[in-house]
Amino acid sequence: MSSSPPSDQVLNGIGHFDIAGPSLAVLAPFYEAVLGWSVQPRGPGYAQLQTPPGSANGALVEAQSPSITLGVVVPDLAAALEQAQRQQGGVTMPITDNGWVRKAQVHDPAGNVITLIEAGPHR
Repeated sequence: MSSSPPSDQVLNGIGHFDIAGPSLAVLAPFYEAVLGWSVQPRGPGYAQLQTPPGSANGALVEAQSPSITLGVVVPDLAAALEQAQRQQGGVTMPITDNGWVRKAQVHDPAGNVITLIEAGPHR
């Protein structure tokens, strides 16, 4: 994968977010009405969120517990995981290729989970 991100990615910047909750049928109309975001269902329990130009897009994800997880674009996924562990954090999800991006999750010393997304072209 390329070491320089496409123009829509900022290294070490927020590149994506997930909003989780138990019902997409309730979440989708909320974000459409309150924020004007476009919701595009992509399969069971998952919908993409289109936000205004210049801001990160995200997703709605069905999950038992509500949460918001930020996705940060990093230049070197393995190095970021190692650094998280050295800084009293830990790996919550190892490097995973979902067919769209390579990503992993870490937690900070307080337990907050962050998704790390490898910089490179979208597939």
